[in-house]
Amino acid sequence: MSNSKQIPYSYSRIEIGPLEDSSLMLLIKEKYSTSRVIIIVDENTHDYCLEKLINVSNQFETAEIILLPAGEENKVLEVCFQVWEAFSEYNFSRADLVINLGGGVVTDMGGFIASIYKRGIDFIHIPTSLLSMVDAGIGGKTGVDLGSFKNQLGTFNHPKAIFIDSSFLETLPAKEIIYGYAEMLKHALISDIKHWEEIKSIKNDVDLTSIEILTKSIQIKASIIEKDPNEGGLRKILNFGHTLGHGIEGYFLQTSSLAHGHCVALGMCAEAFISKEKGLLAPSEYLDIENCIRRSFHFISLDAKEIQGIIEVIQQDKKNTGNIINCSLLKGIGNCIYDQKITNQEIANALFHLNLLASSIN
Repeated sequence: MSNSKQIPYSYSRIEIGPLEDSSLMLLIKEKYSTSRVIIIVDENTHDYCLEKLINVSNQFETAEIILLPAGEENKVLEVCFQVWEAFSEYNFSRADLVINLGGGVVTDMGGFIASIYKRGIDFIHIPTSLLSMVDAGIGGKTGVDLGSFKNQLGTFNHPKAIFIDSSFLETLPAKEIIYGYAEMLKHALISDIKHWEEIKSIKNDVDLTSIEILTKSIQIKASIIEKDPNEGGLRKILNFGHTLGHGIEGYFLQTSSLAHGHCVALGMCAEAFISKEKGLLAPSEYLDIENCIRRSFHFISLDAKEIQGIIEVIQQDKKNTGNIINCSLLKGIGNCIYDQKITNQEIANALFHLNLLASSIN
């Protein structure tokens, strides 16, 4: 019997608690007793997290380890092809099991690799970063980048289970906790003003990563996906902060390589600014959001050329309809609306405002 806390969710089993107390090995015994196990890690989780997983059961000592290069810049098809070739060389079958042990890049890529190989083999996520625990590892989105465009190639395919052990967070540098905080703020802003009030002033990692706070953030995302698993409508509110955020991240992907969570935070500030300018969000609510993000995230200076480059990336966003840039905007804190048309000028004004904030801070 598992001693982990289970979160109700139709598409995957989600458990929060120590890995050794989870139902992981029971699941493998019941459904994958004759399967080979493949563990996908990156360079960081290989060094800091793999031993903990192997210590859960000696069965993992015979697992095949697939090592991915770390970093968003390596979330590309070329790396996937190398892994698929390794899968073929090892003669993995559709009856085998992939375990993705890592942050958002590993869960996105590992899920995509498993989804495509032989038309799909089962996979489990064991997220090791805060961002992947509360967001990237949940929801069934897999994907890789195409040039400067984030997650341009991907599938909807849910893991069979997600096991969340917060002790993995002890292996992370402080900045990685902050990046996950961005997605937690997003969950609160789009659907729960009470949760926003609870987490906007959290000042330490212990409070932020408590089981209660993690559970609440995961429940928000899971409840949205339950209603709209394939992003036909409501699930689009989870993209708040990601239209401009992905534009910033994509533009700088080959140079500065800004972290996803950092870019989402900047994107939320910019999209909240657009919401205010459209009269959807009260100025006082916008300032509340801006002040919260300024406390935790570094604002970057953007010149005119960079702003234009970011807009060009946004024009290729997969959420667009033809030449129309679609965005999720706030209609008050805790209330998000989707499929909102925004113009190049509105984006430029928001990015210029971010630049002003960077100048005023620096």
